[in-house]
Amino acid sequence: MSTHDAARGFDSLAVHAGQAPDETTGAVIPPIHVSTTYAQDGIGGLRGGYEYGRSGNPTRTALETQIAALEGGARALSFASGLAGEDALLRAALAPGDEVLLGNDVYGGTYRLLARVLGPWGVKLRVVDMSDLDAVDAAIAERAPKMVWVETPSNPMLRITDIAGLSRLGHDAGALVVVDNTFASPALQRPLSLGADVVVHSATKYLGGHSDVVGGALAFADAALAEKVQFLQFAAGAVSGPFDAYLTTRGIKTLAVRMQRHSSNAQAVAEHLLAHDRVAKVYYPGLPSHPGHELAARQMSGFGGIVSLELADGAAARRFAESTRLFTLAESLGGVESLVNYPDAMTHASVRGTELAVPETIVRLSVGIESVDDLIADVDQALASL
Repeated sequence: MSTHDAARGFDSLAVHAGQAPDETTGAVIPPIHVSTTYAQDGIGGLRGGYEYGRSGNPTRTALETQIAALEGGARALSFASGLAGEDALLRAALAPGDEVLLGNDVYGGTYRLLARVLGPWGVKLRVVDMSDLDAVDAAIAERAPKMVWVETPSNPMLRITDIAGLSRLGHDAGALVVVDNTFASPALQRPLSLGADVVVHSATKYLGGHSDVVGGALAFADAALAEKVQFLQFAAGAVSGPFDAYLTTRGIKTLAVRMQRHSSNAQAVAEHLLAHDRVAKVYYPGLPSHPGHELAARQMSGFGGIVSLELADGAAARRFAESTRLFTLAESLGGVESLVNYPDAMTHASVRGTELAVPETIVRLSVGIESVDDLIADVDQALASL
């Protein structure tokens, strides 16, 4: 049995799935395949199924094998960005007139894609608090959607949704259930095992983990749906390049240990902020006071690296975000370095004035893997400036 075949546990799969040593040279790290085209053994005689870089690439295949293994999916697909993956999934699974039931606390880009790009095409949209299954049940009873889409933990308010319960409600209505697993990553949560149909990732975040590659991924419980999405990906061309796929694969190999450190650091930062007199509220599912704490403890193996805090007013939130030193003021999240973000004017500016608008008082922290004492000292000095 090869080392690759012997991998069973999550940490082993992260290192070995799709990463068998090169057959020709024995290289432990598979080579990056940059070729745009592949020699055929006669017309239509494809070697390994490879024909042209848009339709397939061995480095991308390795990444897709890795992600499918980690999410427990029948297949996975790698895209040029998270939104490219979302777009392909939505267009493959929906038709004009179909409706998406969307969580009221999701990434602003997802809402923008649905409302401003696919809306004019005829896709309808309703919004509900996915952490309230009674509200979801009522919304579905009012009108059955074609798709139910949730982020859990959500962005940026860290709401927790019961994936198994949501999946039952969605499936009873004949809806496809999609879970954005970007915040948790498969190291902490595996939505397909809880009944979801598709898992979405911005691979730019925790999967890549080093703020040096943009990418997206989808993992599927059903290979037939994956085939439909893959056709659209091939036809429209939203594929990840070989270097991007390689960087994402390299990041995933340390995902398990990184998520442990992200989670422990975030827990310490959240507990410290909770006791600070200048912080009005702390949002982190690892806190017993969080309304989704018990559910998160059941369906996740850790609480993740994102902490959101509420300050006295918008001016204080802005001042805090602009006063940190170790936490870098920037878009995105999930890298080894700590970032601070002011959602109202940054990641969620596109949902201002909508049901998904983020309060002006909220600041989001992506807690990195630095020394936790340094991180706490940094938030303290920023709070002292208020």
